[in-house]
Order: sequence, then C-alpha cells, then structure tokens
Amino acid sequence: MDNDRSDRSDRPVPSIGTPGRSEHADVTARCEVGARSEVSALPGLFADEGRVRAFAAVALGAGSAEEVARSGGLSARDAAAALRRLREYGVVTSGGDGGLVVAHARFAELARVSRPAAETAGHTGTEDDRAGLIVRTFVKDGRLVRLPARWTRKKVVLRHIAEQTFTPGVEYPERAVDEKLRAWCDDGDVDHVTLRRYLVDLGHLRRSGGTYRRADPSARAGIA
Repeated sequence: MDNDRSDRSDRPVPSIGTPGRSEHADVTARCEVGARSEVSALPGLFADEGRVRAFAAVALGAGSAEEVARSGGLSARDAAAALRRLREYGVVTSGGDGGLVVAHARFAELARVSRPAAETAGHTGTEDDRAGLIVRTFVKDGRLVRLPARWTRKKVVLRHIAEQTFTPGVEYPERAVDEKLRAWCDDGDVDHVTLRRYLVDLGHLRRSGGTYRRADPSARAGIA
C-alpha cells in the first residue's frame, strides 16, 4: 500500500470555529490559550532541582552539557535529562556559536501572554505574528517537537516545514525527501513518513513517479 495515501480515520477532524469569528481569530485564541497553559506549567518545570541547577548553570555561562554538569553539580545523565526538558519548553536554546544560552525571547513571549486580557485588548497581532507563535511553540532548534493536535495549527506548522525545507519547482527523489524530513524528526514524536504523507495530502509536495516537487506558492494561493 502506498505510504503516502492518508488514512482518513487518523486525520483530526477540522475544528469548527465559534460562529461569527474567522478561522484566524480562532487560531489566535487557541494559541493564546495554549501559551497561557505553558505559563501555568512553568513552576512545575522548575520544581525539579536538577532543572533549576541546569538552568542556573546556563544563565551563568555554561555552554555545553559537560559544563552544565560540572557547574551544577549534576551527573552527566541528570544534566542531559534536565537540558532536554528545558529545551523542549524553549527556555534554553542554542546560541549563534552552538553553545547553550537562555532563551530570553521565550520568557518575553510567556510574559506577554500572561498579562491580563485588559492590558492586551485591541492588540491582536498580525497573521505572521500568530503563525510565528504557533511555530515557536512546536518547533525548537530546527526540530519538530510534536505536531499540534488542532488541525488549523497543524497546517501552520506543516506549511512552515515545507517552506523551510523544499525549493519550489525543484524535483527531489524520495530518498532526498526522507533525508530532509528526518532532520526535522530527530528526538521528536513524529516520523518522517508521517510528515511526508501530511505534506503530500496538503498539497505542499506533489508526487510524480519516484520524485517530489514543492508546488509554486503562487499556484497554491487560496489553499488552506
């Protein structure tokens, strides 16, 4: 059976927005709710002493797992586990030189969504802002942590992956497509075959024989 043929029973049913609201408004509202739930989870993230020590070590300049273990008084295993959780949450990331750094922009983002609604009333943000927030939630350090459960948000993430991975009009053999998608799936919950199937189903990739081609974005105008 063709791996790219979607099993419709596995695909989430597109959610129906609140009457009178646009899909973008619904996406924004859901994304903000998800971000606020992450704010509420922040105390739990730092309830573990190992994560606190690892985070403090990075904040004080430790740029590698070995330095974090040494500075934080942790075993290599505990340091690696703590850093993995901190990376998943997005509060620690890789700097321009590849070393570990505190993701200050992430804290600014969480601070923004945690403000009372009255403070942010009338500031809905642009479409790019909303899409960027969704992508940053599910993509960390160039890797897909997981796919959103909401179909509308899932489409945003998949469009981002297609745009960042494939050049319109260029033909890619299946082996090359799989290799590129595996890079997104390292240490994530999604395998490259599932990712490829979604991209084909949504029209981001078109298959002909044994090759794939990303559709010209202008030809896909209007496709959600």
